[in-house]
Amino acid sequence: MSVSQLIKIETSGVWTGGVQTEIKVRQFEPFIVDEPKSLGGKDEGPNPLEFVLAGLSSCASVMIALIAKEQKFSYEAVEFKNAGELDVRGLRGVEGVSPHFQSVNLDVFIKTEESDERLEQLKEAVEKRCPVINLLIDAGVNVTSNWIKQ
Repeated sequence: MSVSQLIKIETSGVWTGGVQTEIKVRQFEPFIVDEPKSLGGKDEGPNPLEFVLAGLSSCASVMIALIAKEQKFSYEAVEFKNAGELDVRGLRGVEGVSPHFQSVNLDVFIKTEESDERLEQLKEAVEKRCPVINLLIDAGVNVTSNWIKQ
């Protein structure tokens, strides 16, 4: 049995008016999280759920790099496309309707000469170990991934 190796990840935020927040992460320049004008924002930055999808792509990318190295899996390039669906009734407070994504689709386009079997091994390991994929799944989100070899 392994011993826990917990790390702390921190961010901070300041409301800047309307539905907009300025977020600070480590030493990086602050960034704006906002909503489109159709949802009452100024459209000056991605909204929180768009950041979740961006986190999904970037987390999968990190895990592909780490696991590919472990598996000696070679690839030349990876691109991601994803989309999530949610029922806005949940955001409006309708009882029994979840406010988070109902489903998320992750498309991974990977340029590799590796076999389909090796690609499937990489995919399975990434989906097992990627924190963002697992966060979504554990929240009850139906996550579908399509890995396309190019």
